Amino acid sequence: MKSRVEAGDRLFSLIVYAFIILVCIVTLYPFIYVVSLSVSNTGSVMRNEVLFLPKGLNWAAYQTVLTYKGIFVAYGNTLFYTVCGTLLSLGLTTTAAYPLTRKDWKFRGIATGFLAITLWFGGGMIPFYLVMKNLHLLDSRVGVLLYAAVSTFYIIIVRSYFDSIPKELLESAKIDGANDLRIFAGIVLPLSKPVLAAIGLYYAIGKWNSFFWEMILLNRESLLPVQALLVRIIRDSSFDKEMQLALTSDSGVLPITIQYAAVVVTSAPIIFIYPFLQRHFVKGVMIGAIKS
Repeated sequence: MKSRVEAGDRLFSLIVYAFIILVCIVTLYPFIYVVSLSVSNTGSVMRNEVLFLPKGLNWAAYQTVLTYKGIFVAYGNTLFYTVCGTLLSLGLTTTAAYPLTRKDWKFRGIATGFLAITLWFGGGMIPFYLVMKNLHLLDSRVGVLLYAAVSTFYIIIVRSYFDSIPKELLESAKIDGANDLRIFAGIVLPLSKPVLAAIGLYYAIGKWNSFFWEMILLNRESLLPVQALLVRIIRDSSFDKEMQLALTSDSGVLPITIQYAAVVVTSAPIIFIYPFLQRHFVKGVMIGAIKS
């Protein structure tokens, strides 16, 4: 009987490992293919010979992308939107979540209801665009920071974490004369570093990868983040005179290799940073699973 159980456990483990390996292959292959195609020689790319590993080495596409001055401007914009946007989002999320934990606030139920409604209903793209236009936030860095400044879902998660803080600790601080601002800044926030790190990381990843609304709200190329610039390069590699000149030169650069090199250049930073931040993703999943 024991041998049957052990055999069943081994079979189950084998199936699990096989499934994990399959998922890894399916997940990694597209990125490996993009990298291989971006560094392969022109002839192999034109003959569709690149399937997994690169055929030859040709760094001309990366030279074209990295020597294009717009890419560094876009990187600077992305860093600004990510850092400032994440700080703004964390500030709004925490200040919105804390009052919802105060049972003595008589509007707590109404505010929670209004927030919950936004999880299922939204105004739509055109009304939102008109609102941003009437507020003179088009083609503006402020508009990019404000359009997705706060997430209702994250407010609920942070509120749940705030609820897990012992109420006796807050009551003792109030007896000692601390006001709400002092309690929030001196006790609640320092005790909430795990959830703030996880939510801040989610905000930062979302803002780094965001491009759709940036392309709608921004017209000036000098304000575009790197992901929006990547979309323009993928759609048309000759949208800029410098890029067009590189394509029509004798450097042997193909439009598709420029597009794939741009994908690698814009994705590489977040891929390299992710292993160091993985533990915060795990904390974020656990925070959402723990019932306060």
